[in-house]
Amino acid sequence: MSKPRTVIITGASSGLGFALAEAFLERGDNVVGNARSQARLDQAAARLGHSPRFVGVAGDIAEAKTAQRLIATAQGTFGGVDILVNNAGIFIPKPFTEYSEADVDALVGTNLKGFFYPSQAAAKIMAEQGHGHIIAITASIALQPDTRVPALLPVLVKGGLNQAVKGLALELAASGVQVNAVAPGIIDTPLHNGHAQSLGELSPSGRTGKPQDAVDAVLYLTGARYVSGVILPVDGGSTAGTWH
Repeated sequence: MSKPRTVIITGASSGLGFALAEAFLERGDNVVGNARSQARLDQAAARLGHSPRFVGVAGDIAEAKTAQRLIATAQGTFGGVDILVNNAGIFIPKPFTEYSEADVDALVGTNLKGFFYPSQAAAKIMAEQGHGHIIAITASIALQPDTRVPALLPVLVKGGLNQAVKGLALELAASGVQVNAVAPGIIDTPLHNGHAQSLGELSPSGRTGKPQDAVDAVLYLTGARYVSGVILPVDGGSTAGTWH
C-alpha cells in the first residue's frame, strides 16, 4: 500500500472542495482544509465523520499569512505537504460595464491571490523535497468565452491563471514539482447559486457536470508522473469550439 500523502485544499468546506477532501480521505490521504470561517470547517469535519486525518485552518486565502499557516499545519500535523489544490474561487458573471470595484477586489483576492500565496509557499517546500503537485481549479470559460455567459472578469483572472500554470510548471520542472490545472465548465455546486442545471444546457453535452467529474480529473493529475503544464477542461465538450 502506498504511503499516505498530505493534501492542502482551499475552499474545502463545500462544493468541489469538500468533494475533493472526501475523495482524498477515502484514498487514505491526509487533508488540511481551508475555509474562511471555523464554523464552516467544523461543519465539514462533522460531515467527514471527524476524521483524524482532516484538519481545518480558517482564514482568508487572499492573505499570505493564511497560506503560511496552511503549510505550517501540514508540516506540523502530518510531516509535510505533497499536494496543493487551489480550489477556492468565486464566479461573478455580468456584462463588462456593470462590474464594480468590489467585484474586482473580490475576484482578484480569492481567485488570484488565493492561487499565488499558497502556491508560492508550497513551491518552496516541494522544490526542497524534490516532488509535489500544485493544482489550480480554473474555468473552461477562460479557454473558450461564450457570448451567452458574459463573464469578462472571471475570464481575465482565470485565463491568467491558466497561463501562470504553464509558466510555473516550466519554472519548477527541474525540481520535480508538477503544476497543472483543471478547468471545469458548469458543475453542480453552490458556486452557481442554484443555476447550475439551467446553465448546463449551454454545454454541447446538454447536461451539468457533477463534482465527481472534476474530482476524477484532479485525482488523475495528482497520480500522473509525466504530466505538467496541462490545462484539463472538464466541461462536456464546451471548449471544443462553437456548437450553436
